[in-house]
Amino acid sequence: MQKKNNAVNKDNNQKSQKNKSNQKWQKNRSNQFKQTKKNTASKSRNGSAKKYRKVNELPIKISFLGGLNEVGKNMTLYEYKEDMFLVDCGLAFPDPEMLGVDLVIPDFSYVERNADKIKGIVITHGHEDHIGGLAYLLKTVNIPVYGTKLTIGLIQGKLKEHGILSSAKLHEIAPGDVVELGEFTVEAIHVNHSIPDAIALAIKCECGTVVQTGDFKIDSTPIDGGMIDLSRFAQLGEEGVLALLSDSTNAERPGYTESERKVGESFDVLFRRAGKSRIIVATFASNIHRVQQIINVASALGRKVAIIGRSLENVVNISAQLGYLNIPDNVLINADLINKYPADSLVIITTGSQGEPMSALSRMAFSDHRKVEICPNDYVIISATPIPGNEKMVGKVVNELLKLGAHVIYEKMYDVHVSGHACQEELKLIMGLVKPRYFIPVHGEQKHLRKHALLAEGMGIETENIFIADNGYVAEITSKSIKSGAPVPAGKVFVDGSGVGDVGSVVLRDRKHLGQDGIIVVTASIDYETGQLIAGPEVVSRGFVYVKEAEELIEQARKVAEKCLENCYYNNISDIGAIKGKLRDAVSHFVYDKTKRSPMILPILMEV
Repeated sequence: MQKKNNAVNKDNNQKSQKNKSNQKWQKNRSNQFKQTKKNTASKSRNGSAKKYRKVNELPIKISFLGGLNEVGKNMTLYEYKEDMFLVDCGLAFPDPEMLGVDLVIPDFSYVERNADKIKGIVITHGHEDHIGGLAYLLKTVNIPVYGTKLTIGLIQGKLKEHGILSSAKLHEIAPGDVVELGEFTVEAIHVNHSIPDAIALAIKCECGTVVQTGDFKIDSTPIDGGMIDLSRFAQLGEEGVLALLSDSTNAERPGYTESERKVGESFDVLFRRAGKSRIIVATFASNIHRVQQIINVASALGRKVAIIGRSLENVVNISAQLGYLNIPDNVLINADLINKYPADSLVIITTGSQGEPMSALSRMAFSDHRKVEICPNDYVIISATPIPGNEKMVGKVVNELLKLGAHVIYEKMYDVHVSGHACQEELKLIMGLVKPRYFIPVHGEQKHLRKHALLAEGMGIETENIFIADNGYVAEITSKSIKSGAPVPAGKVFVDGSGVGDVGSVVLRDRKHLGQDGIIVVTASIDYETGQLIAGPEVVSRGFVYVKEAEELIEQARKVAEKCLENCYYNNISDIGAIKGKLRDAVSHFVYDKTKRSPMILPILMEV
């Protein structure tokens, strides 16, 4: 009998060597049985899951188009076989050196190149760093958009501003719903965040299941009453998860993130402490839970509430219409009526918690707001923590408010802000529930991604199974491995006014040059045929020296320019480009020798 079994096994081995796919099936038959059970259970849950077997396994490709090694413009592209779909399309706010730039959005060139393969885009929640670039994307690639009720409501407002709402294909989904996107099925999972209706995603294809958390925290007492669906994460973990992409924003912070209700308790204490002072609260426009708590406390104390700031007004109106804000009757007042109410019966909710120069709070601080003038003893609460890099701007606004006699609450010890992102223990809990084979930290700077990777190692995930990516990286994942694929375009596109992408690194370099050293313009008229000087040259300076106090320097620069033009004529140099180059070099060298400064030299030659 033993010999017979050995003969059978030997025969099977020979057959499996001839058929590589069958060998994989034989090796993983028990896993496939579990996979079939998983698909059956999943189908009974959502009615649309697919049964799949890992035969001739192809990788699932995840391209990171934004959101890594930066704060903002989150965008991820999933690809399997010939089908693709996107997760989120956010924006980032410009760094101080991006002079004149209004917004920064992802580079859509790779998406545009594969537009016929992309089945849709799923949005995890309604924050600007996840929806702010969507209007710009849909102008070039009009793909279906899927999001929860509030998220779609906020997107509609943005698309209306851009004049493309009527052509957009928007689809509302709820936690537990499953969307079919070609080879993918995408399930929405409820999570807690600083805005209602946030979701994580369970992304399934023949290759396996990928969980992307989106922005999340674990709040056991959330304002909207719906705790994160930990049971679904655990269920997915039991079924088998190929990879986990998890929010890294607070990966450096130990412990747990405080509940949003903690801020409501602090507001109650501070509002009572304000006494007869007028209360002004600055917060993020999209933090609807925070706005709700401010309104609740103000209403309980008999105060009216005014909303200041265009973005905040839009979010409050949309949230109230969709039922995400409960505003008691006769509490909200028009901003134009502020001065008709006594200070002790008024609360103003405004934007500008990050010290943005054009925000409402900043304009109030610098006495530049049309409707609100800061008065001595105003009670100003900044209900936010500065985003890295914004500390100086926030400090500037606080100093100006204090100069005007306002009492400003901004220190962390007052508990006027809690994060919407998970801290270390929550991140580890999600890893423990999901039990992924591979781990990819996302959403954060390099220090956040690295710290999150260390947490994953501490949870038992092997180092070689952790993939730290950057924008433009492509992760190719199978049940056997995770590796880097060919990189894709994933740069920054600058929005300046109505222009999108017409400001690049060269323009920014010129703006920086102009801002630091100024400009000298040299104008002259020359003969079209001979190149002989007819009129000028004239030298004009802007941002370099004050002309009336440097007339001698300007006159010397004029003589240098004149001599340069005459030399070009005597040396038979008639090419206008060559003349401009020599004129630019001559004036530039002279100015640097005299001042040790390098202003931009702009020669303007008119041929007559």
